[in-house]
Amino acid sequence: MGSPYTRFAVSGVAVAILVAMLAWWLGANWYIAWVTGASVATFALYGFDKQQARSNGGRVPELVLHGMALGGGFPGGWAGRAVFRHKTLHTSFTIVLVAATILNAAFALWLFTR
Repeated sequence: MGSPYTRFAVSGVAVAILVAMLAWWLGANWYIAWVTGASVATFALYGFDKQQARSNGGRVPELVLHGMALGGGFPGGWAGRAVFRHKTLHTSFTIVLVAATILNAAFALWLFTR
């Protein structure tokens, strides 16, 4: 896993799966469990990236942060921006988070009303 894309994407998805499995085991709906897991992972990646930005360390690629948000981690992305004050001036992050929120809301509406 030499590429930061691979390293951070695999780490983020692994955390998301573990948290989602725990939430599902505790009785959450599978979609709610996934959004919870993906949000925890996305939030952690935002925090790690902010810490790395401050110390000039290896950064989380923006594509990974966007992918995690679109893949269900949008609440964690919004929370990460607010808590860590990270990526708040990047228009692309606002656009992706808004799009991810709308897409996931539409999917949840379809899922829970069918």
